[in-house]
Amino acid sequence: MKVALLTGGGDCPGLNAVIRAAVRKGERRYGDELLGFRDGWKGPIEDVTMSLDVHEMRGSLPRGGTVLGSSRTNPYKVEGGPEAVKATLARNGVDALIAIGGEDTLGVAARLYDEGVSVVGVPKTIDNDLSATEMTFGFQTAVQICTDAIDRLHTTAESHDRVMVCEVMGRHAGHIALWAGIAGGASMILVPEEPFDIEEVCAKLTARHESGPYASIVVVAEGASPKEGTLSVASGEVDQFGHARIGGIGSTLAEEIEQRTGFETRVTILGHIQRGGTPTAYDRVLATRFGIAAIDAVHDGAFGQMVALQAGGIVRAPLSEAVGELKLMDSGLYHEVAEVFFG
Repeated sequence: MKVALLTGGGDCPGLNAVIRAAVRKGERRYGDELLGFRDGWKGPIEDVTMSLDVHEMRGSLPRGGTVLGSSRTNPYKVEGGPEAVKATLARNGVDALIAIGGEDTLGVAARLYDEGVSVVGVPKTIDNDLSATEMTFGFQTAVQICTDAIDRLHTTAESHDRVMVCEVMGRHAGHIALWAGIAGGASMILVPEEPFDIEEVCAKLTARHESGPYASIVVVAEGASPKEGTLSVASGEVDQFGHARIGGIGSTLAEEIEQRTGFETRVTILGHIQRGGTPTAYDRVLATRFGIAAIDAVHDGAFGQMVALQAGGIVRAPLSEAVGELKLMDSGLYHEVAEVFFG
């Protein structure tokens, strides 16, 4: 078979491990010819490709990012986009497509499958907010990077009796903030699922500092928002999938905390540092398992399906189920564990 792969949306550690595994098993076990589309859905729209083989993928396992490049291009927002994708697949003799991405990328894959395209999905989102899978690769690496940063913030905060605000990724779900906040010993964790009251935040920080010389670490997801009417937050422009380009809540929060409490407050926005660099061992293994499972799904004709992690095993789930709704954070972990250490 001739199998094409693409990576869409934001990059994250482990993408190359998926590609490498699919290429290895496809070429060596099944005798496939592998083809890569460059820059997400932009590649098949514009017919921009690159060859993929075992030799090409050597050395890519520990490498972050994606050798294929990525973008947030939405074929359904480009005039004639879906038709161009189908024409490119036919022109290149592609028998099946493996789409590696999150809610948006796989949402496009689901629509194309409904229109007759033979496509298999691989879940990729650093936010870990895709349904039908317990874990996505890249998430564990991001949590470790954030935890390392929080550990470093503790020492400088303690030296100056400061409040440190650390903004991490998490547009709609607070998985990274919650896990990194617990692991890093944060004194407050603010997430999109739980709108915060700035007065309550400041009251808890004040009580903490009044009981002795303390350093406080406030971990905030980029998509966290205040309760209505309590704090004004600017909104940004949107991308082709309708998502606002957010970020900056950390700076707003730091200013408000310092103004309301009088405590010296600094902000660290980790941003794309969370996406870059070497994937952890866990993410390398999970991504490898996903890549192998994806090429197997292609040869089983399991189109319209996404490979997923469930109860420790790799299974298949309908793409429609994966993108139907976002997987939010574990509220029990937040209220029963994290909140014990707030303030």
